[in-house]
Amino acid sequence: MILYLAIFFAALIIGMPVALGLGMASLVYLLIEGHGHLLVAFPQRMIAGIDSFLLLTIPFFILAGNLMNAANLTGHIVRAAQFLVGRIKGGLAIVNVLANFMLSGPSGAATSEAAAVGGIMIPPMKRDGYDPAYAAALTATGSLLGPLIPPSLPLILFGVLTGTSIGDLFLAGIVPGLILGALLLVYALWKGHRENHPVAPPVPRGERWSILHAAIPAIVLPVFIVVGIRTGIFTPTEAAGVACIYALVTGLFVYRSLPWKKLKRSFYDTATMSSGVMLVVAMASMTGFVLGIESLPQKIAASILGMTENPVLLVILLNIVLLVLGLFLEPLAAMVLIMPVLNALAPTIGMDPVQMGVMVVLNLMIGMCTPPVGLVLFIVSSIARSPLQAVTRASLPMLGLCLLVLALVAAVPGISLWIPGLFK
Repeated sequence: MILYLAIFFAALIIGMPVALGLGMASLVYLLIEGHGHLLVAFPQRMIAGIDSFLLLTIPFFILAGNLMNAANLTGHIVRAAQFLVGRIKGGLAIVNVLANFMLSGPSGAATSEAAAVGGIMIPPMKRDGYDPAYAAALTATGSLLGPLIPPSLPLILFGVLTGTSIGDLFLAGIVPGLILGALLLVYALWKGHRENHPVAPPVPRGERWSILHAAIPAIVLPVFIVVGIRTGIFTPTEAAGVACIYALVTGLFVYRSLPWKKLKRSFYDTATMSSGVMLVVAMASMTGFVLGIESLPQKIAASILGMTENPVLLVILLNIVLLVLGLFLEPLAAMVLIMPVLNALAPTIGMDPVQMGVMVVLNLMIGMCTPPVGLVLFIVSSIARSPLQAVTRASLPMLGLCLLVLALVAAVPGISLWIPGLFK
């Protein structure tokens, strides 16, 4: 395992993409350890890794999100949020959080949500006198709602890798997402009163209904998807296809803001994003094959169990490992590396796989907002034109709130399992 990780991190240091780094580490490991005869299995394992009907949900949901964003979904949601809460002191900060929450359904990914909301909200917040670092940090932590509120791309991948019900995972992320959103709203309110943030200008009375009416199609999308899956109207894969049709019809006939140029760009972006995800999944299959040769996950699990078999201490230890892993790796790569170990430890921990899925995803997404590889931080700091160090400092209190929600998810099963339990 040490040799494999050393090769993988060396590949990342020289600038190799994550997917190619996983493949290179697997290839070199097989050669060094004298398993060259198994190289013939390399392409077979890659194809087998992505030969899953459930994986179709990923490109379909990415396409749905791209179509909704191309149709100016973000602008409609921000205007609706501003109408609802903009007249409160520090209203733009509250609009920022609320926009992240409302956009989390169609987006499903922290990076796209941070870019979309940040591009619209950070400039006016700076113009009204908000600290640029605070505006960027609030956008970054608010974007973590995307991977929690369904449909969530990281939760889909967890479900594919572990065989856990994607419908249950979608439902499990709702309450933690609501709690995190509420805590961020309270923090924005407190900071607004403490620092005397300005009040947003009022929305003209004649525009109020049209603003809410324009945002409704985007807001109901996650509800439509979750209800459809849980009532058996369609499977998760079919739900993803239905989401694409819904997004296309909404963009063409409701918003009427999806010209051919934007439509073509949405399909192009979906193809590039999906191919990157699928390449990581394909390499993940090879990684699992390589680790399984030496039974490394079982050995690592045995080493951890040698330290303690107390389930509570094991959960704490796993959370620490996941947080540290998230500091240096993107969520997909981190999930690939840690999943075999989690599968080996799961029987001892006794945690429901649905609860574990939410815990793992939240852990790794927190890493997106922390240096040195916090991609979301880089996105928002570049939009705000604020130094990364300043954005990091401003995000510390909000990251504390994220860690509080993580602790609740890990310690209280009902937080993530209550809603899935209602549909059993």
